[in-house]
Amino acid sequence: MLHLTECPRDAMQGWSTFIPTTDKIAYLNALLRVGFDTLDFGSFVSPKAIPQLADTAEVLEALDLSHSATHLLAIVANLRGAETAAQYPQIRFIGFPLSVSETFQQRNTNKSIAEALDDVARMQELCARTGQEQVVYLSMGFGNPYGDAWSPAVLGKFTQKLADLQVGIVALSDTIGVSTPTTIGPAFRELTAAFPQIRFGAHLHTTPDTWREKVQAAYEAGCRHFDGALGGYGGCPMAADQLTGNMPTEHLLEFAREVGAEPNLRLEALPAAMQLNQRIFMGH
Repeated sequence: MLHLTECPRDAMQGWSTFIPTTDKIAYLNALLRVGFDTLDFGSFVSPKAIPQLADTAEVLEALDLSHSATHLLAIVANLRGAETAAQYPQIRFIGFPLSVSETFQQRNTNKSIAEALDDVARMQELCARTGQEQVVYLSMGFGNPYGDAWSPAVLGKFTQKLADLQVGIVALSDTIGVSTPTTIGPAFRELTAAFPQIRFGAHLHTTPDTWREKVQAAYEAGCRHFDGALGGYGGCPMAADQLTGNMPTEHLLEFAREVGAEPNLRLEALPAAMQLNQRIFMGH
């Protein structure tokens, strides 16, 4: 069975016009009714950096979790953000982007990889105290435009550091849409074999004509946890190709049907969520 994380946060965060808080709440509640495994709903990051998500705390308080088994995930960029997220027991997962590219780590969080790993260690201790779980996204997980070293072996070294810190969930993230089956397959194959105690996920970005080969490569290499966003919106502000965006959730559902690995969702609630998705992203 495929386990899906729906990522409206990734779809919204770079949107050029502010999406009203009431629209975000309505959309997220509609997604909760669908019943995705996890909902990447918001982030506790400086409003100066991501003004679109400055209302995350307000949105969170208005979410209806009473009839949903979906777990909430919030993204943070540093320990301060994690400490804020940890104050909300509704949040199950705290996500942190750790880049395998030194250049991108500096650009993304204004820290070195060594400093970011210190944050990971402290966030792991925080989660142990609160009962939450940390999700580490290995960003630039399939290559980078800066010439920094990348290979499955590099991913393995990073994952070993995370395993030593008792991090249990790692998502390989295709930050700029450069992943191909020849990089996706070996990465998941080697990591899942070397670290059976870690749950690996795929946060892939794609163009409309390359989605299937990417999902298939990850699936055949043993990955069963995928991130997506309805409509494929957002996800790749640094990509040169404007058609590159998040992996469309509808494609993940199509693939799951084809391979007989359908997630346990309330599909009857999906059209209402899609309607709100189109109103938000086509109307702003």
